[in-house]
Amino acid sequence: MRLIALALACVLAGGAARAANHTESVEYDAGGKTMIGYLAYDDSTKDIRPGVLVVHDWYGLGPYAKKRAEQLAGLGYVAFAVDMYGKGLYVATAAEAKPLAMGLKGDLPLMRSRVQAALDVLKKNSLADKSRIAAIGYCFGGTTVLELARSGADIKGAVSFHGGLATANPSDAKNIKAKVLALHGADDPNVPTEEVAGFEKEMRDAKVDWQLIAYGGAVHSFTNPDAGNDPSKGVAYNEAADRRSWAAMRSFFDELFKR
Repeated sequence: MRLIALALACVLAGGAARAANHTESVEYDAGGKTMIGYLAYDDSTKDIRPGVLVVHDWYGLGPYAKKRAEQLAGLGYVAFAVDMYGKGLYVATAAEAKPLAMGLKGDLPLMRSRVQAALDVLKKNSLADKSRIAAIGYCFGGTTVLELARSGADIKGAVSFHGGLATANPSDAKNIKAKVLALHGADDPNVPTEEVAGFEKEMRDAKVDWQLIAYGGAVHSFTNPDAGNDPSKGVAYNEAADRRSWAAMRSFFDELFKR
């Protein structure tokens, strides 16, 4: 039922224009640790196209992130879903996920190096245009792509879906080369108004080309049907916010890549 619900959500979100013909697991190295990412692209053409990194939520590289990579492949991108934990680890509970995510959030050099390792893999793909790369992420993944941007990574854009917006090193925003799009649940208790204000100040002070869109009535994980339907819990799916945020990302990419 989880996958059926997700497939339906992908259709509602305006997902794929055509099926992603080719998917594969890709083993790569990150600081001596074996990682297993997930590559998706349309193999009906050999045309060079923009690439998009997809960073998973705090549960690890599972069906949700892979499905988003497939959606992006269907839209004409080379998509690579990142493994942030190693060996494609995917856990089932928040109790298991929390120490994994917090361990990386508490060690920004490690977090940044792991996502950079995945970026290097994507840039080596023969179908990906190395000059047109973006990164998107969900929840923990949204935080991660913002840190990738703050590291000064050579990417064109960074898109956070209901991710944490704070950082231990706000002055690093001066390194950002990418355009930034933050897609935020206006009622997300995990990202309070003070954190949003701090992010806005950080972006302004560093003169970043940034946007923040807040969706009324949306809480944490608003793009994921598996989050349930009870906003009072602070985590819930919101079909309208899911659809609107995906459309905002597509518009952002159209501008970014001049498609």
